[in-house]
Amino acid sequence: MKAKLTLAAVGIGFAVSVVPGLAHHSVPAQYDVDREIALRGVVTRIDWMNPHARLWVDARNEDGTVSSWENELPPPNALKRRLGSLDFVKQGDQVSMNLWRAKDGSKVAHALTLTTPDGRIVNFPGTGEWKSRP
Repeated sequence: MKAKLTLAAVGIGFAVSVVPGLAHHSVPAQYDVDREIALRGVVTRIDWMNPHARLWVDARNEDGTVSSWENELPPPNALKRRLGSLDFVKQGDQVSMNLWRAKDGSKVAHALTLTTPDGRIVNFPGTGEWKSRP
């Protein structure tokens, strides 16, 4: 009886630990991974929160109007571990980005690269190896 109870507890513990991994969304399900777009604008907001950091950029459209884009980044702890800090971008910075736009046409995107004002290029996961180069 004790062995069955222990086995059941282990099984439940395993099942509960796997559920969060199953809840993660598929990038290709939400974003058009076959079409990369470029964006240039000013960082207006940054949210360093899990499960993904978010970066808002105001970019000028062809007709002169401005659109605010919400860009999904990796989790803050992953960025900090890989890049050494989170100061690679701040509010007010002029940045260039390559993105996969949301399939629904909204101004939401998955960030692939970000070029900082000093010319540093930061590559994000999903595009191969993580790296930062001058």
